[in-house]
Amino acid sequence: MDFEPSAKAKDYQERMWDFMHSHVFPAEKEYDDWRAKAGHDNHEVPPIVEELKKEARGRGLWNLFLKDVSGMSNLEYASIAEITGWSSTIAPEAINCAAPDTGNMETIHLFGNDEQKQQWLQPLLDGEIRSAFAMTEPRVASSDASNIETRIEADGDDYVINGRKWWTSGAADPRCKIFILMGKTDPNASAHKQQSMILVPRDTPGIEILRNLPVFGYQDQHGHCEVDFKDVRVPKANILSGEGDGFMIAQGRLGPGRIHHCMRLIGMGERAIKAMVDRASSRHAFGGPIIEQGVVRDQIANSRIELEQIRLLVQKSAWLIDNVGAKGARIEIAAIKVATPRIVANIIDRAIQIHGGGGVSDEFPLANMYAHARTLRLADGPDEVHIRTVARQEVAKYKD
Repeated sequence: MDFEPSAKAKDYQERMWDFMHSHVFPAEKEYDDWRAKAGHDNHEVPPIVEELKKEARGRGLWNLFLKDVSGMSNLEYASIAEITGWSSTIAPEAINCAAPDTGNMETIHLFGNDEQKQQWLQPLLDGEIRSAFAMTEPRVASSDASNIETRIEADGDDYVINGRKWWTSGAADPRCKIFILMGKTDPNASAHKQQSMILVPRDTPGIEILRNLPVFGYQDQHGHCEVDFKDVRVPKANILSGEGDGFMIAQGRLGPGRIHHCMRLIGMGERAIKAMVDRASSRHAFGGPIIEQGVVRDQIANSRIELEQIRLLVQKSAWLIDNVGAKGARIEIAAIKVATPRIVANIIDRAIQIHGGGGVSDEFPLANMYAHARTLRLADGPDEVHIRTVARQEVAKYKD
């Protein structure tokens, strides 16, 4: 690996930081105030986000996650995603690089046919609509995707879908127009050929959003919804790739999606360290600023050391995806998915402690940041699944 950023990456970094300082950071209070006034059960996007999107697109900061559009490698994009992590609620969406849309766009880009791309991918790339990913189910342990019960049954020229999903991120946003749903098309096939993925328009009869699930008491603007699918009928042409390709698509989708989360978390960790230093420099106790206390400096130093370690592992994973593909980087992706949320949550926790009572309030963004980082130990597969993947590789290596 060459640790010197490419000329393209440097250019995008400079432009992204300029956008963050001139537009994104100043917009945070307006975004929060609008949502507080509108009520957190209102899932309309605050108008400031659309203004940011227009500004970002005019600056050429748009769809940078998708190599075939931006020309950026995963390693080059890692530094940009990290910058957006400093303001993870609005910056990723401002440049059209927010989950779950990034994963859904990559999925349609890789596995969709021309008609599917024209109908759904292009409006997503243009930032005109949003999407949701319906995989996890409330009645089964969805960490083992073979447990998924939702049925996708052929009926003439259509498929009929029946099942219940939850943690369907993005589904509450009124701009959400399309679901990518994973379900069983053939329960009698081999374990990894039973599942398929299919495109389900949001306005199809039989879809009911039952509730939006809060995360540590926070209501996400886009929503994390429990959704019921009852006799939902869509054309067979909506299948992605082909019947039985659900697991294969999931690996293609979730690998890059996991690393994008980790890239943004690095930026979140950087903001938490800056918050620690700022707060400790401005607060006085026992005769001086608390930043002079050894215990506080220890927390700051350990945070820096740990963050640098996981940044290197994230960069290595991105480099491997660029050079050998997501399958060849499977172990590293699993490792960063465990290490990054754990370490960043610990760093934010230290920042909360240094902020005292203010750290757990809405006076600072730390409590919300912690909720987000902690949640990512479950999203896109819980820690235990990824640890199992790494352990199996290690055991097999030394057995051989």
